[in-house]
Amino acid sequence: MTKGQMNPEVDAALHKAKNWREEFAALRRIILKCGLTEELKWGNPCYTFGGRNIVLIHGFKEYCALLFFKGALMKDPNHILIQQTENVQAGRQIRFAGTGEIRQLESALNTYVREAVAVEKAGLKVPLKRTADYEIPVEFQNELDKSQTLKKAFAALTPGRQRAYLLYFSSPKQTKTRSSRVAQYLQKILNGKGLDDLDT
Repeated sequence: MTKGQMNPEVDAALHKAKNWREEFAALRRIILKCGLTEELKWGNPCYTFGGRNIVLIHGFKEYCALLFFKGALMKDPNHILIQQTENVQAGRQIRFAGTGEIRQLESALNTYVREAVAVEKAGLKVPLKRTADYEIPVEFQNELDKSQTLKKAFAALTPGRQRAYLLYFSSPKQTKTRSSRVAQYLQKILNGKGLDDLDT
């Protein structure tokens, strides 16, 4: 696809959308004016510059949103960028409940998209936490200490898979729940699988 041109795959996906159709169309129009290339990724309209992801349009039950892939590096003069959860390191959302909000922010959105492109052009990178920066919950550490096989299997996982497990294991407040989660996923780790990988 060429810059600023509507992609037929996105047309088809938006035609099937049950919610947020008008909002998606309004956001799409604004972003395409910024000269980005429109693609369909993860089932959502995604806008790229030089083959790099800049911003994605996606919908949820309560709102639709623009997701800026390197939003953590952007200035936010309007205070509208939202970190989805405390564990999201790079991406930031701007959320909308209707087309009125989009129309109100059109000028600002144009500025934000152009800044996101400038961040990408400058080659800026979000400094991501390393796996070693994540705390290992005591319930999981006990299992690692008991089994060299488990320790090796966990070390062999990709850093992203390791982080996903550590976040999942450490999130419950109660030790009973943490222990239960650890026990439930030990075999999956031994099988070299990530938290969301399908067992085959």
